Amino acid sequence: MLKELLKPEIQELIDLHLWADLRDVLETWSPAEIADLILDIEKNNRVLLYRSLPRDLAHEVFSYLDAEQQDSLLHDLTDSETRDLLAEMNPDDRTDLLVELPGKVTRRLLSLLDPDDLKQARWLLGYPEESIGRLMTPDFVAVRPYWTIKQAIQQIKQHGNDSETINRIYVRDDKGVLLDDIMLRTIILANENDMVEDIMDHNVIRLSAFDDQEQAVRVMEKYDLSSIPVVDSQGVLVGIVTFDDVLDIAEEEATEDIQKLGGMEALDTSYKSTTTFELVKKRAGWLSILMISEMLTTSALSYFEGEIEKAAILVLFIPLVMSSGGNSGSQAATLIIRALALEEVRLRDWWYIMKREIISGLMLGTLLGALGFLRIELWTLFGSTVFGPHHFLVALTVAFALVGIVLWGTLSGSMLPLLLKKLRFDPATSSAPFVATMVDVIGIVIYFVVALLVLHGTLL
Repeated sequence: MLKELLKPEIQELIDLHLWADLRDVLETWSPAEIADLILDIEKNNRVLLYRSLPRDLAHEVFSYLDAEQQDSLLHDLTDSETRDLLAEMNPDDRTDLLVELPGKVTRRLLSLLDPDDLKQARWLLGYPEESIGRLMTPDFVAVRPYWTIKQAIQQIKQHGNDSETINRIYVRDDKGVLLDDIMLRTIILANENDMVEDIMDHNVIRLSAFDDQEQAVRVMEKYDLSSIPVVDSQGVLVGIVTFDDVLDIAEEEATEDIQKLGGMEALDTSYKSTTTFELVKKRAGWLSILMISEMLTTSALSYFEGEIEKAAILVLFIPLVMSSGGNSGSQAATLIIRALALEEVRLRDWWYIMKREIISGLMLGTLLGALGFLRIELWTLFGSTVFGPHHFLVALTVAFALVGIVLWGTLSGSMLPLLLKKLRFDPATSSAPFVATMVDVIGIVIYFVVALLVLHGTLL
């Protein structure tokens, strides 16, 4: 899409370094589009383009760059330019920047802040990592319950430009304790001589500054809010969390869960920003554990060495039964991990989940077992002699084994995330590869036990 945005005239302005003319064109662009443009042009032109932007637009564009690009740009800006940029940034965006950058750069930026912004930055950084306190902004509009609507509107007009959002106006007492939040529309439509307390419903959703940032995602999704007030341990309103920040957190959490489901540790930064050594480090641990776990499969196979020698035909179906069990387990694990993340199910629902997965496992196992049975019998019907004179019993062995293995895979895949959550581990660590590996070992045992029962007296 960026190539479409870079029309010939735009590229020509960049090549000729006609930044003033380019600025006039870019003023009709959104900050996100300009950020994409900055990333697409040559590195030595980026700071020149950025410097040509109007000051109020420049800081918005900066917020759309990722941490690596922000760091690179800051290295090329003068102290004066950096000071202006930091002063224009929203407090929550400034906190995110200070957290993401290397310590040396962060110290430099802190030294460039004016006393009020420095105090605010240190206050926000003082909250625990990954807490809502790090995510919130202290810029909001608050009114008193004993004010008239006319006074409240005057307050909104006076401080609205400095607020992150004015969709909701917050009511707090003289000690700063949050009492309520009121839609701006409600205030505007009220009689200006009425009191603020007359339109309060005392039904406010709030978050603690010490809650995990994931809590903000869940609350905002549940109540469909664009902003949520944040209070301290005394109920004092200290800030608000807005939907744009929550969307970033939701994306980060989803990315982390997806990476864990793939059987690796979550990356701390973007893929491009992560070094090759760090990528290997994040993946090597789980790969080693999975390989060692797969050695148990070899041990299980060696236990049935005699049966394999007598009925070598059984070896042909080992990949089939093992993959079917692993796939069913991976499906179940993915479903339950996501349902837990969305709070669609809870630990207390374990029995309900188990019953559903038993039924699902039996139905899926029967379906796959029937397909396996038909595969063997149809090949024999069309003249294949691979399966020998006991092809019917071999087909029954594969069919019954698939029912048992798929049932086991479904049960283990659904119960393991619940067990990990009960033990206060991240359910996402019960990744699809881990479940598949675990099912493989038991699947081999199920397969050969069924073979012993069905083929006893014939091939075995």
